[in-house]
Amino acid sequence: MTAMLRTTDLGKSFLLHLQGGLRIPVLDHVDISVAAGECVALVGASGAGKSTLLRSLYGNYRADAGAILIQHAGQLIDIAHASPRDIVKVRADTLGYVSQFLRVVPRVAAIDIVAEAARDMPPEAARDRARALLLRLNIPTRLHALPPATFSGGEQQRINLARGFMGSHPILLLDEPTASLDNANRDIVVDMIREAKQCRTAIVGIFHDVAVRDAVADRLYQVTPIQDS
Repeated sequence: MTAMLRTTDLGKSFLLHLQGGLRIPVLDHVDISVAAGECVALVGASGAGKSTLLRSLYGNYRADAGAILIQHAGQLIDIAHASPRDIVKVRADTLGYVSQFLRVVPRVAAIDIVAEAARDMPPEAARDRARALLLRLNIPTRLHALPPATFSGGEQQRINLARGFMGSHPILLLDEPTASLDNANRDIVVDMIREAKQCRTAIVGIFHDVAVRDAVADRLYQVTPIQDS
């Protein structure tokens, strides 16, 4: 089975310049592989490095060692060593990401925030799909034209989810996608993840809600904290 995403011997540490150059190791020798249509859930104690791993996979954090291999446009791209321009291309076409927090340009309408994440879709069709996703996630029509800065945390997270699923990327990273949601909206997101898997999306996620994790994950990957020497 061909991996859509694979890491080999991945390592990541943080250099604290204000602490005399102290280096804090977080990830070491991480080997993970995710196939099309598979959801792998990252598990481990708080502080083990789950979010660091997810952000490294997306290229937000530069890895110190190893490789992050992504199937992109018929070739393998190593996110750990790719240029910023290539990382932007991979994100646009192949690698989607739903973070815990919505970060958007002020005064941009919710529907436009979602629609701009479309891939290879005419503008009006993108707005139609964005509208459908927002309604499915229980964002009422009266809010679509408003900027989400004043929305509740749960509403902002649902816009974040609509944006993440908008592009139908072949690979999707999810960082606690249901953390701010009530049970009804949580169940909707579970259905959306299952549908994405049926469409052969490869998913890596952090799910602190065990019921959600059990409902969508095919495998668990244990992220182990590095022990002090």
